Amino acid sequence: MKKTFVLVVLFVLPIVVYLFFASGVNNFGKLPILTENISEARFNGENIRFADKITVLGFLGNEVELKKGNAFNLNQKIYKRFYEFNDFQFIMVMPIGTEDEVENLKRELSNLVDIEKWKFVFEEPELIQKLFNSLKTDIRLDENLGTPYVFIIDKERNLRGRTEDEDEGTKFGFNTNSVADLNNKMVDDVKIILAEYRLALKKNNANRNK
Repeated sequence: MKKTFVLVVLFVLPIVVYLFFASGVNNFGKLPILTENISEARFNGENIRFADKITVLGFLGNEVELKKGNAFNLNQKIYKRFYEFNDFQFIMVMPIGTEDEVENLKRELSNLVDIEKWKFVFEEPELIQKLFNSLKTDIRLDENLGTPYVFIIDKERNLRGRTEDEDEGTKFGFNTNSVADLNNKMVDDVKIILAEYRLALKKNNANRNK
């Protein structure tokens, strides 16, 4: 028994402590709200909304071919893992004129997974910039109205992210050029916000049953 206890203390306990701290503060609380009341665009009359959905929002820009790698990274590392959750969606806001290129991209993405929850919407440059500006981040769209960063928007149209990220301080978005950023940070943050809403739903159901 003494040998077993010593082994647990020497080997198991340090691993447990390491995993606890390696998981980070974000994994044990709510994902911070960074910007409230993101603009609820009409998206050219399409019935696509932020409200009541957990949204991954992206801006691929005019040069869709150059952003395919970003889309595939996002598809493989985030979408495939979480798309079966209710009220979860991807919205990619695209400049008008990219429709044909987007159709090609969708065909390629659909070879890997059901892309029903990938939503592509096409807008004028002014509306794209207005929506992006409403995020109030330290990130900028490039000259093609694109960025490799994607953003988590909650059901109340708030931008979620990190206020004490070890690398960036305030982390507004996730870089789809970086598999490490998606794997090591975005996966965790999507888990947190999904768990947050699932817990709230359980509490609401419990209160109703009282």
